[in-house]
Amino acid sequence: MSTRDQAIRSAQALVDDGRFVSELAELVARPTESQDPARANEMQRYLSDLLMPRLVAAGFDSEIHPNRYGNPFLVARRIEDPHLPTILGYGHGDVTRGQEGAWHADGAPFVLRQDQDRLYGRGTADNKAQHLINIQAQECVIAARGKLGFNAAWLIEMGEETGSPGLEAFCQENQDLLGAQVLIASDGPRLSPDVPLVFLGARGAINFTLSVELRKGAHHSGNWGGLLTDPSVILAHALSTITNARGQIQVPEWHPTSLTPDIRALIAKLPLPVGPAIDRDWGDAALTPQERVYGWNAFAVLAMESGVPAAPVNAISGHAKATCQLRFVTGTDVDDILPALRRHLVRAGFPQVRIDRSDNGFFPATRSDPDNPWVARVITSLRKTLGSDPHIAPNLGGSLPNHVFIDTLGLPTVWVPHSYGGCNQHAPDEHMLLPVARQALGLMAGIYWDLGAEA
Repeated sequence: MSTRDQAIRSAQALVDDGRFVSELAELVARPTESQDPARANEMQRYLSDLLMPRLVAAGFDSEIHPNRYGNPFLVARRIEDPHLPTILGYGHGDVTRGQEGAWHADGAPFVLRQDQDRLYGRGTADNKAQHLINIQAQECVIAARGKLGFNAAWLIEMGEETGSPGLEAFCQENQDLLGAQVLIASDGPRLSPDVPLVFLGARGAINFTLSVELRKGAHHSGNWGGLLTDPSVILAHALSTITNARGQIQVPEWHPTSLTPDIRALIAKLPLPVGPAIDRDWGDAALTPQERVYGWNAFAVLAMESGVPAAPVNAISGHAKATCQLRFVTGTDVDDILPALRRHLVRAGFPQVRIDRSDNGFFPATRSDPDNPWVARVITSLRKTLGSDPHIAPNLGGSLPNHVFIDTLGLPTVWVPHSYGGCNQHAPDEHMLLPVARQALGLMAGIYWDLGAEA
């Protein structure tokens, strides 16, 4: 048995002997809800009590850095030889709200509970288990080889679930500290629980509100119905011009230019994500379902409000509002998204609809070059360990702060997620699949081993 095999088997043994479960339980037990300001001390303790000692023991120089915009950052570096390449890893230790009382079997969000092959708890999928797997895999390579064979750095943030406040500024101000040749990290879901995925970027997202403000207060619908314009009707008709009846975008400037033949060929090999049955007659009719989510833009109405929805009265409201979102890929002019919508609504006869960009919910679209040699090295390693090809996607359908690595730090990015679409991320009963964790530990140990051997 080669030493590479030893590293892989020792990584997988972490699941077999229960160490992965017990170590994940310690991480999950910290209620690092970044949406709750009262949890600020938990953010610091997650880094100082759990991750920093572990990384120091593995030979990393580690430091917690304050963040003037929010929760702190942990940066850890293991420099084996200044002439070797540096691989940057990333993770986030913050989670969404626990939603106590909504978990099945009286589960508590911050108590890890195992039910057969499922590990339930907030952060098991997003993102505590994912960065734990990668750290453990590096530890196994160090134990087997005596070194990584490359320089390694880690950046762990505690605010991703609130839009990563301060992350871009921190990376801009600490480019020397975070200098690397590539980002290899794990977040998001696989498309299939059984097959690893490599994705190279993420769709962007921009949130905004559309509103119609006609008058103050509401007026009796019997006395004033037929005399006063209903803002809800105006807004509904305005929304109906943004897409057609099957959700196909009607704003020309929102059609991306990046769905090229090579990207189409990459997407054609992808399965649909595991989860609810898709509606095949929804979205652009000229695109495959996979192209609609990995290669195209999607408009969504996230919420609508007029009057008092919880207690309707017989009155015509004076205002109506819809919170909307555009998920967009590269090849979309970000600066023209909302101006293009304004022009479209004016052309359609709805100049009275107001557009306001939301303060949060924005991520730029990113995509590394599929032909980048770092991508090939990761895929070759996965193929060697797995004995078959992984899935390769040009970008995730969702959004990540990937722009800070591509645009701010200038790195190619290679993401290898360890969750799956049915993990209940951000919802009650969030969970990690033990077979996926075991496979992922072996795969990441193989990647780190091979990158060291090639350095």
